[in-house]
Amino acid sequence: MRAVALSLRHELVGLGGVVERNWYLVKRYIWWDVAFFLWTVANTLTIVFIAEGIEAAGGEIDVNRITTILLIGAVVWAYLGIIFEILTETVAWERWEGTIEYTFMAPLARPVHLFGMGLFAIAYGIVRAVLLFAVVAAFFDLELPTANFTAALVVLAIASISFVGIGMMTAVLPLISPEKGTQLGFVAQGMLLVVSGVYYPVSVLPDWMQWLATISPATYALDGIRDAILEGDGLTAMWDEIWPLLVIGAVSIPLGLEVFRRGERYAKRHGKLKRSG
Repeated sequence: MRAVALSLRHELVGLGGVVERNWYLVKRYIWWDVAFFLWTVANTLTIVFIAEGIEAAGGEIDVNRITTILLIGAVVWAYLGIIFEILTETVAWERWEGTIEYTFMAPLARPVHLFGMGLFAIAYGIVRAVLLFAVVAAFFDLELPTANFTAALVVLAIASISFVGIGMMTAVLPLISPEKGTQLGFVAQGMLLVVSGVYYPVSVLPDWMQWLATISPATYALDGIRDAILEGDGLTAMWDEIWPLLVIGAVSIPLGLEVFRRGERYAKRHGKLKRSG
């Protein structure tokens, strides 16, 4: 009986040790956990605001229009996700392949490296977005007689400049935090999702979130693409969406390069390039 009690005590001590260890890990990375919690909040709000958006539409609901609006939001969201995935995981992939030190010591200017990743992400993302839109639209037999797909693609390409700039900023996160940096890049993506009106009009958001929407390139990309596909608007009619995208792109690209440069310098100084955890 005593042996059983001692064995049980031993196991309980071990159990307590495992719990305590994980508690210390939470305390160690508490600010990352706060960030992930905010990401969860953002995703939850996105779902709830869909209902607000339908109510804001008012009157008799045009199923074809609502379906198209949601489809455009989902496709642009998927496209933005690809941009962030390829750029944010630049460092993670290099670590996984064991080539990160070779890449960062190669005789290649960092802007050239990052722009190369960005151009590939844009090309791959646009092809994927077009295929995704075509496949999903076929399921719902959508009627888009006035759609201006050329203008929509041009707006998406212009918006991609800003997306790449922001992606450069998130690409630095795995450098400064090998443990959870990659995941935090997707937290940033989720924040853009909730404030940019991906699945609902920005007007249903609280005032402070509407202000954030004005500095999000996804907001203008979505408005422009929806106007092109639903209303058939051309580029001239969408100038109100295009010029903010050009301004945000002009700011985000040099800012993204500077943020990455500082992060790379920090990682090299603290020996975090090769770390995998």
